[in-house]
Amino acid sequence: MSVLCIMLLTVSCIKKEPLNAECDIVSVTLPGDVLNRRPIIENDRVTLIVKNYVNVTELAPEFELTPGAQISPASGTVRDFTDPQTYVVTSEDGEWHKTYTVAVQRNNAINLKYAFEDVRIVKSTQGGSYDEFLDININETTHKRDTMIWASGNGGFALTNGTNPPDTYPTFQVSDGYVGKCAKLVTRSTGAWGAMVNKPLAAGNLFIGKFNITIAVAKPLQATQFGTPFYSVPRYFSGYYKYAPGEVYQKFDADAPGKLVTVPGQKDECNVYAVFYESTSDMEYLDGSNVLADDNPNIIAVARLSEEQRRGAAEWSRFELPFVFRPGKTIEPEKLENGHYNIAVVMTSSMEGDYFSGAIGSTLLVDELEIICK
Repeated sequence: MSVLCIMLLTVSCIKKEPLNAECDIVSVTLPGDVLNRRPIIENDRVTLIVKNYVNVTELAPEFELTPGAQISPASGTVRDFTDPQTYVVTSEDGEWHKTYTVAVQRNNAINLKYAFEDVRIVKSTQGGSYDEFLDININETTHKRDTMIWASGNGGFALTNGTNPPDTYPTFQVSDGYVGKCAKLVTRSTGAWGAMVNKPLAAGNLFIGKFNITIAVAKPLQATQFGTPFYSVPRYFSGYYKYAPGEVYQKFDADAPGKLVTVPGQKDECNVYAVFYESTSDMEYLDGSNVLADDNPNIIAVARLSEEQRRGAAEWSRFELPFVFRPGKTIEPEKLENGHYNIAVVMTSSMEGDYFSGAIGSTLLVDELEIICK
């Protein structure tokens, strides 16, 4: 057989690479030195935080997408971001698309009161669904509707929860709040799958920030990313809560059957707290490994339930917690004005849930939270 025939046969056997089915926004930039910090990119939402002087009515974000994907409107299109704008990303193979909401924040007017009256239902890839809490605020100056989306670990729990409904998840909405509806956080077993990956239980949690599901299995402490830009000086953190610890406290043990061992005499505790901290290039967010660390140099002040409060409250109980400044920490006015400080609000039904220890059935209800500022 001639060399030419061999070459032709070889070429004919090479299959074309399948077209990419991914349709994600990977990164976002804005022309000029206008961003105050890196964009916040979530599953279906992008937040661009710009400097105070920036005219948001004429911005042209440029997007990096997964290979081969297309975006509409096109990258670099000038748009008015007085209100959030919608973009649709279509995969290279044309079979998949994802809708993103892109919002721009300037002098962020974060809502300071949280009533947990609004949720949206999120469908999991396993066929179930879970609650995602929203807080809707009408800006008194612009009269625009601002929506803050609370984060939780529900997306990670969905991997083991099959086709089950929202009230089987660790975090969901119930109707018997202190006023109207409220958030309910329950510590759950993650079953055989959770034990197999050394994550035998999941505490109910709810926080301001985002949950990075892509690293939830490999780096669970880093998956909870706490905080959002804050432009005021916080003085008190208040609200209402009820808490009942589960009956049997269990501690994670990788060598034990089911990966949990009972700790006789130990009682579970909840945790509700707020942290005011400086956001820097090497620590834009706090996470489960450092959010309350005594040696974290970025933390300015903390407001937290006392040890006695964390142990339980059979009826709705009010708390009003002062922000206690760390020794030597002060707030620099220029940094405050330019959005270099963040606030994190965090709640969990098991204080050691980050380490997969707690009591299954521990139940925390929270409602009518407020950050009181100077």
